[in-house]
Amino acid sequence: MSRYEEFVRFRQEMNKKILEQGTLEIKRFFNLDEQTYQAGALDEKTKELLGLVASMVLRCDDCISYHIIQALDKGASQEELFETFAVALIVGGSIVIPHLRRAVALLEEIKDRAQA
Repeated sequence: MSRYEEFVRFRQEMNKKILEQGTLEIKRFFNLDEQTYQAGALDEKTKELLGLVASMVLRCDDCISYHIIQALDKGASQEELFETFAVALIVGGSIVIPHLRRAVALLEEIKDRAQA
């Protein structure tokens, strides 16, 4: 199973379990997260790219993967993603580089899947 497939499967499976068993506060947080990324003054793609910067600076590989997938689904181009990576590097510094490597690896895997 590819990294992409494993990430999507695990996330869906665990989110389902969390929401089935979770407290009201957990469910509200998940709902708030979902609502935050809906279009408003900023479009959905921009919000996903902002989430990607924050995730890279906070060094959360799961979050990085999620926001890359979502940004692509919302129409982000490779050029937009690489500009977003550059902002994350400037804000977060060199400690972001290992996460950038994994982000680019996932981006290439998704690109290869789309071409297959």
